[in-house]
Amino acid sequence: MKAEYGVEELVPHSGKMSLLSEIVSYGDDWLEAKVEISPDSMFSDDQGVPSWVGLEYLAQSIGAFAGLQERRTGGSPRIGFLLGSRRYQCSSDYFLHGDVLTLRVEEEMSGDNGLSVFSGLLTGTESSGGVEASARLNVFQPDDAAEFLEGK
Repeated sequence: MKAEYGVEELVPHSGKMSLLSEIVSYGDDWLEAKVEISPDSMFSDDQGVPSWVGLEYLAQSIGAFAGLQERRTGGSPRIGFLLGSRRYQCSSDYFLHGDVLTLRVEEEMSGDNGLSVFSGLLTGTESSGGVEASARLNVFQPDDAAEFLEGK
C-alpha cells in the first residue's frame, strides 16, 4: 500500500535527528522507506555518511512501522528503543552523497510485552556500487516510555 503519512507523522524524532526522507509503502508486517544522502545529512562528512548509520536508518524505519500501526488504530506514535542488532553487515564503509537508500523492515515476531524482532534490508543506488546492508534488530516499545525510563 502507498504510504498515506509522512515521516514526521510516524516517527517521534524531530529536527536533524529525523533521518528518513520518505515513507514509500507498507503492508501488515513490513514498511519501506527512503533516505537521500547529501552533504547536509546528519553524520555526513567529506566522504558521505558512515555505513554504521545504516543501523539507525533501519531502526527509524521500524519506528515508522510502529507509528503507522498506532495511526491505523487511532493512536499516536510512541517512543521505542533499539535493544540490539545481530549481524549488521554492509558492503561499503560509506553511503555516498547523492545516494538514495531504500530501507525495508519486516516484523518477524512480536510479543505482548512490547518486544519485537525485525529483519532489515538496505539497498543503495548504483553511484555507490549498489551498496547493500542487512541486520536483524531487537526493539522494545513500552506502554509508557516515561515510566519505563524512570524505572517504574
